[in-house]
Order: sequence, then C-alpha cells, then structure tokens
Amino acid sequence: MSKPRIALFVTCLVDLHRPSVGFAAIKLLEDAGCEVVVPLAQTCCGQPAFNSGDRASAQEIARQVIAAFLPYDYVVAPSGSCAGMISHHYPSLFAEHDPEARGQAEALAAKTHELTSFLTDVLKVTHVEATYDGTVTYHDSCSGLRELGVKAQPRRLLESVQGLGLTEMADAEICCGFGGTFCVKYPEISTRMVSDKVANITATGADTLLAGDLGCLLNMAGRLKREGSPIRVRHVAEVLAGVTEAPPIGDAS
Repeated sequence: MSKPRIALFVTCLVDLHRPSVGFAAIKLLEDAGCEVVVPLAQTCCGQPAFNSGDRASAQEIARQVIAAFLPYDYVVAPSGSCAGMISHHYPSLFAEHDPEARGQAEALAAKTHELTSFLTDVLKVTHVEATYDGTVTYHDSCSGLRELGVKAQPRRLLESVQGLGLTEMADAEICCGFGGTFCVKYPEISTRMVSDKVANITATGADTLLAGDLGCLLNMAGRLKREGSPIRVRHVAEVLAGVTEAPPIGDAS
C-alpha cells in the first residue's frame, strides 16, 4: 500500500518566526507513515486579506494555493487558522458563475486538515514517541476550536508523551486577544484579553504553555515576558515530535 502524499502548508508565521514547528510537523507525519512534500510555490493562505475585506486579493492568493496544493492526497497545516481559512472560506471566495474555480476550492477544502486533527482523526494515531519533563497547560485557539473542532485531539496525543503532565487552565476556550488584525484594530481590548489569559495560565502552576497556532503563542509569550513570567511557551507539535532543542517562543535564540 502506497504512502499518502501530504503537502505541508507551512504557514507564514512558522516560516518567518518558528521553522522548528514545520520540522516537527514533518517528523510527526513521517513517523505516522506519510510521504511529506513542502510545495515551494506556496504563499500566505490569504486570511489577513480576507479578514480585512479585500476579497479580490484573497481570491488571487487562493488561486495560487489551490494550484500548488491540489495535486496531493491531503493538505496539513500546523495551524487551525490557516487550515480553517482553506477548508471553510476558500469555496466562498468563488461565485457560482465560476464553477471550475469553485469546484477546485471545494476539492482542496475537503482534504485540508489541522495537524493534530489529521493525525488522530484521519491517520488514527494514538501514541507518539516523545518525552517532555514538565507540566503543561493548553490554550484552544479560536479557529481550530470553532471552525475545525480541534480540542480533544492534541490532548489525546499529549497523554502519550512520557514525563508530561497536563493541567487545564480556566477558560481555555476563550480567545487570547490576538485575532490577527483584531489586535491592531483594538489594542486596548486585545491587551486586556491576553492579560486575563496570562492570569489563567499562571494560576495553573504549569511550567509550559502549549497551543496549536503560532499567532496565539506569539501573543501570549509576549505578554508573559512583559510580566516577567518564567513560563515556557511552545507549539504543541514541537513537544509531540520531541523537537524541543530550540529556545522557547519569546526567548532569545
């Protein structure tokens, strides 16, 4: 039986700020028996333009992504927001009078998944070979949770990591205040939201914060550093893959 060919959607933030997340995703997928390809023609998913109301730019970006990723069996992203953009919003970008483009968008949407959801729900992975010495708490990102139903999947995989303990925070499902352009448009509200989130993180006594979206993680790591917190911040893929050599997010490299 041939291996499924997975196209990894790296995401802009992973590419520019945290490449270790991409390498961790590749390791997890290869360990699960997949052939992983990173299409060089990939660009941003178009979510910033889409959320800002620039549908023309979002549509053009979507066409590039569709052309680059449609040939593969599945598309996987270590990000609920990017996976949600492709799987939930791409088809709506193309009107009914453009059936070819809409059909391609729907075909790509149907095979696009967030990383931990793909591992557990599609590949039926129940165990990872990783060790992490610490107590973690987990933040549920808005897009992953509300658009893709990602909640139990990362926790299920974390249960198999040796040495790791999970302590849930209060209001884990509440937004951290990042929201892409939201934090730029409404900085005071965003700051209050992330401050509340950091208080809940700190109250757990955990030494590490995990999440599945780098935007959320950068936002929370920044606030934790401003408040002088020693809590480490990592993408869940890094811990699941045992790829924790890089400094925690927000620490000096």
